[in-house]
Amino acid sequence: MKGFGKFLRGAGLVLLLAAALAVWIVLPWWALLAVAAAIALWMLGTRSGRQAASVTGVGIGTLSQRLGASSVVVIGIAGVVGVLVALLAMAEGYRHTVSSSGDEETAIVLRGGSSAELMSVLGRDAITTIERAPEIARDADGRPLASPELVVAANLPLRGGGADEDGSVQLRGVGDMAWAVRPNVTVVEGRRFEAGKRELVVGKGARRQFTGLEPGAEVRLGTQPWTVVGVFESGDSMESEMWADAGIVATTYRRGSSRASVFARLADASSFKAFKATLAADPRLQVEARTTLEYFQAQSESVSKLLRIIGIVVGSIMAIGAVFGALNTMFASVASRAREIATLRAIGFRGMPVVVAVMLETMLLALLGGALGGLLAWLVFNGYTASTLAGGMSQLTFEFKVSPGLLWEGLKWALAIGFVGGLFPAVRAATMPVTDALRAA
Repeated sequence: MKGFGKFLRGAGLVLLLAAALAVWIVLPWWALLAVAAAIALWMLGTRSGRQAASVTGVGIGTLSQRLGASSVVVIGIAGVVGVLVALLAMAEGYRHTVSSSGDEETAIVLRGGSSAELMSVLGRDAITTIERAPEIARDADGRPLASPELVVAANLPLRGGGADEDGSVQLRGVGDMAWAVRPNVTVVEGRRFEAGKRELVVGKGARRQFTGLEPGAEVRLGTQPWTVVGVFESGDSMESEMWADAGIVATTYRRGSSRASVFARLADASSFKAFKATLAADPRLQVEARTTLEYFQAQSESVSKLLRIIGIVVGSIMAIGAVFGALNTMFASVASRAREIATLRAIGFRGMPVVVAVMLETMLLALLGGALGGLLAWLVFNGYTASTLAGGMSQLTFEFKVSPGLLWEGLKWALAIGFVGGLFPAVRAATMPVTDALRAA
């Protein structure tokens, strides 16, 4: 029966742990602060709470005597949080860069069934029909703010790579109307390309990623030399592209008069449904229209989700190691303080204050480790520039984004590790028979 009782107690502890972690994951920050405030009030206003505060104070006061063992917990958790936040910051930076490329007042039209521009082909007749849609805004001369565009993949040598190490960059063929449809795109060095010439304007991200894209430089695309005449910035994924005259791009890559997409600036955001209905009602068209906000969010969803999953898997594996480190440290701490804890229980301290005291000590170490890991991730990775394949064909340059939300998520992981690592030693300290503890000491 005694063994069965221990089994039930262990099973109950595991269930308590699982329930606590589940609640911890879903609770918002303000609810967690409310829980912390409730614990603080309990420690101030009740006899058991004051006992817990007293034992906690003694334990924290002796941390300097256990500096080496305590550092194992802090450094281990800091490593987990730092790696986790860095990987999640990569996913967040990618998602932010791609999804910020669109808005609700601009629509993109692709061939029906196409999920990306590379898979879409629009003929000249379809483009003309799309441009005549009444929901598209007009400029001062009455021309529709619609930009038929062509997208192809070009290979260029990567910056910092070997002589034969090339990467894929997205070359976008556009006309004059592309600048009006995207007012956020501005040339910061050099000038715009001239129609009918093999000239390129490159994004800041593309210039950072590839060699030979300085204004005045000459690069070879396809079988022809092209001259870089300017650099543009846009604050979104367009900065990873190169722009050139659509007609020249189509001739070089043998695309004829077809285009991949039409970007259209609508009269206002509320016009999109009417615009989509207009295109759907025309039997000559087999196209699909979406807002650019919706389109680019869909483009970023799969990659950002994959990067986030990788971050969580790697963080989980490291967290397991950190939990075992915390368990080892706290079991050793409880063993070294066995006489102290037994004496406290002998003079009337209950088991709950002992459990809370050991837990709070572990959580404090976890909090320090989480804060250290988050700080290191922010200092090292926030704004760090990286690149990855986007849409399966081209390099997308983006910046890691260590947001307050990710730092908070890292702290939650740290405290969860501390909770798991401190719970079992705390229960052992509270349930060990007093006579056995005094004899072991």
